[in-house]
Amino acid sequence: MDIASIVGVVVALIIVFVVQILEGGHPASIILLPSMLLVFGGAFFAAMAGGILKDATGVGKSFQKVFLAKVTPPNQLVDEVVKLAERARREGLLALEDAIKTVDHAFLKRGLQLAIDGTDPEELHDILHAEIAAKKKADKAGIKIFENMGGYAPTIGIIGTVMGLVHVLENLDQPETLGHSIAAAFVATLWGVLSANVLWLPIAARLSRLSGVEVEEMELAIEGVLAIQAGSNPRMVAQRLRSLLPPDVAAKAETKKAA
Repeated sequence: MDIASIVGVVVALIIVFVVQILEGGHPASIILLPSMLLVFGGAFFAAMAGGILKDATGVGKSFQKVFLAKVTPPNQLVDEVVKLAERARREGLLALEDAIKTVDHAFLKRGLQLAIDGTDPEELHDILHAEIAAKKKADKAGIKIFENMGGYAPTIGIIGTVMGLVHVLENLDQPETLGHSIAAAFVATLWGVLSANVLWLPIAARLSRLSGVEVEEMELAIEGVLAIQAGSNPRMVAQRLRSLLPPDVAAKAETKKAA
């Protein structure tokens, strides 16, 4: 599990509350349920209004993906493909029928199954790339709702502040409560800006990054499957796939291989 998002969000929130304490305030003074309900609820339902119901119902899965996603090292996928290429080279493509049962990467497994079933290489290429295109569209829709929430939250926070100030003006005859009421009014703006820049926009960026990583893995898997189907030399398969890796990852893989 990659903990970058968990660490980033938690530490950012801790810094906010620590600064509040250092400035002489109390953390409880910025935890006001009405303001938080308005900002979080208003941003979510405003974003829902700008999309379709399927986008909104997928938010839970997106949260799970953001905080619990497991990022597979790309060189690990390369090693797995090379082992399969070696076996296919020795025993033939049909020998992979049993081997793919142990493959964890779902996309790679589907590609290998298509190759074993005798799918034409061009058709195999088109099928797998069509799946990548469909994934990009689905990921874009999931990212968009969080980007929208990040855009709406600060404005809804300002709406909450205006509502609070209206309440303040209604109670000018009670000067002893004005200070507290004015401070409470600005809490909505605080949560609007805070949630947008610490939660919604970073979550959207994280989903975009994870989508990019997954697409890169899928493209790597396609190259591997096509090479296996063509009966390429495993060494050439390894060289080809490592050339598609980021330079630092490829260098580590070469060092490991040499060792």
